Amino acid sequence: MTSPLTHSASQGRWTPRLWGTLLVLCAAMFLDALDVSMVGVALPSIGSELDLSTSTLQWIVSGYILGYGGLLLLGGRTADLLGRRQVFLVALAVFALASLLGGLVDSGPLLIASRFIKGLSAAFTAPAGLSIITTTFAEGPLRNRALSIYTTCAATGFSMGLVLSGLLTEASWRLTMLLPAPIAVIALIAGLKLIPRSEREKDHRGYDIPGAIIGTGAMLLLVFTVVQAPEAGWGSARTLLSFAAVAVLLTVFVAVERRSPSPLIRLGVLRSGSQIRAQLGAMAFFGSYVGFQFLVTLYMQSLLGWSALHTALAFLPAGALVALSSTKVGAVVDRFGTPRLIATGFALMVAGYALFLRVDLDPAYAAAILPTMLLIGAACALVFPSLNIQATNGVEDHEQGMVSGLLNTSVQVGGAIFLAVVTAVVTANSSEGASPQAVLDSYRPGLIVVTGIALAGLLITLPGLRTRRTGHSVLVAKSPEREAEKEPVALRD
Repeated sequence: MTSPLTHSASQGRWTPRLWGTLLVLCAAMFLDALDVSMVGVALPSIGSELDLSTSTLQWIVSGYILGYGGLLLLGGRTADLLGRRQVFLVALAVFALASLLGGLVDSGPLLIASRFIKGLSAAFTAPAGLSIITTTFAEGPLRNRALSIYTTCAATGFSMGLVLSGLLTEASWRLTMLLPAPIAVIALIAGLKLIPRSEREKDHRGYDIPGAIIGTGAMLLLVFTVVQAPEAGWGSARTLLSFAAVAVLLTVFVAVERRSPSPLIRLGVLRSGSQIRAQLGAMAFFGSYVGFQFLVTLYMQSLLGWSALHTALAFLPAGALVALSSTKVGAVVDRFGTPRLIATGFALMVAGYALFLRVDLDPAYAAAILPTMLLIGAACALVFPSLNIQATNGVEDHEQGMVSGLLNTSVQVGGAIFLAVVTAVVTANSSEGASPQAVLDSYRPGLIVVTGIALAGLLITLPGLRTRRTGHSVLVAKSPEREAEKEPVALRD
């Protein structure tokens, strides 16, 4: 049954309630991004007050990534099976409670636990929120516009988080933990009134409990292994055995999914070249940016002596450019298509990262840093909404949560893996007691790796341009019945 809200969206009428629903979903995405960016600046103050070692501080960040990246697949499929509205609102309430807990605790383990719970709740709100949008707004210009606004909120939240953390940490690091709580409560109250009730999937034949357990275990172990690898050593027995265990779990997971009547991930979805390019592109996009931000933050604060607020303001033009372009991206996608925009965005990222390789110990911001920030901002404005649109186009409503969870998993796993790689490269080229110039020289190989990751994203996108140009369709089976009958459905690239 089509809800009045969905009917209004399909008819092109954006009612006040429809706008309100979109704003609630945007608020949740905004909180996810805000929370990630605010914590990094507050870490030194947290370590000082709670007397935490550097390795323990790492887990304040990694705990969130572990819960988020490890449970996204389960979160996406749960939204399809139990109802997107119900899953979204319950997870948002847990997020608010975990934020409150994080601001009140007085021990490192409890703080890390609260971060893990927040990551876990975000693993359910993110795919549920995205699938609510894709099932409410009809595929095409309406959905493209909604997704461009939605994804812009992530960039805006990330940028504002950097600035707010610099300001709030001056008073107390606890404010950075507490700030998301009242915003989440307001969004929860509004969501209870505005988000329409969603039906559970009617055509499922039981829950894929073995797949949920094995898939979640594989993702948790993968993220944990990648996060710990720089400290344990990439060639250590523990790291190698952990990666081997991940490979075994993923192999078993694929075997289980192929036989399950209601799989956590229907593997037929991944027969689409468009879908695969979206997933790999998401890994390269977020992985390169996280690595870049990590290195540039070290460069500005450790080598240039800039304050946390000064550093945040240096990144601000990128986020501001994304926010200002939010109302235009949907129309651009309608005109040029996602493959062209993704390729253009990756080309801008490669150019921006390559330009930053020329920085020295006395940079002029306007000449040496600002061009890179503007190029990255333009790239984010083009790539992130386009990846979301490309991943969800042509997918049936009852699988939108699954695909949304898969896309968000690609983002988080890509960020974790490539950040670990960049960290390992920089560590291998650094030495204790090195001069500032030597430290800067140790950062350059990491920046080259970041540039290479973005270049790989560009190369992954290029086959999509060729497919679009020759007018061929990408084929993907869209339901178990069609897959069994081998009747593929054309999916616009």
